[in-house]
Amino acid sequence: MTQPPGWIGTRAGMPTQGARAQRTRTVSMQDIEAFTQISGDRNPLHYDEAAAKASRFGGLIVQGGVTSGLLNAVVAEDLPGPGTVFLSVEWAFTKAVYVGDTITATVEVLTVREDKPICTLATTITNQHGEVCLQGKASTYTTALSATPLIGG
Repeated sequence: MTQPPGWIGTRAGMPTQGARAQRTRTVSMQDIEAFTQISGDRNPLHYDEAAAKASRFGGLIVQGGVTSGLLNAVVAEDLPGPGTVFLSVEWAFTKAVYVGDTITATVEVLTVREDKPICTLATTITNQHGEVCLQGKASTYTTALSATPLIGG
């Protein structure tokens, strides 16, 4: 199938409006620790059980970057796929994610341009109870990549 001009050379090709993809992960203290190594975020709400329990959250919560990070994986690996980066995001964190929660990141293509590899996506993170923890929109750009993977290939 011939790709529209803006999508030539992209690995997954041009997505269709309404296409959806999702990934699920159970978050752990290891995720918090790994994110802290990258970011330096040592907020007591993530590490100090007594302080977190006494807060309005009632327990240890994961960093917002851990929560939203699952969307990075969906976008870069699944939809729109390899070569995709965020151009902009508008996210509302509507419910805390706790250590041990199982979260599902979902993206849905709202708009797709044919002349440029740009999409607008609806983005959502829900927990194991179906409660929305993050919602919003993102704009993405997908660059053409060679057929040979650059890392691990």
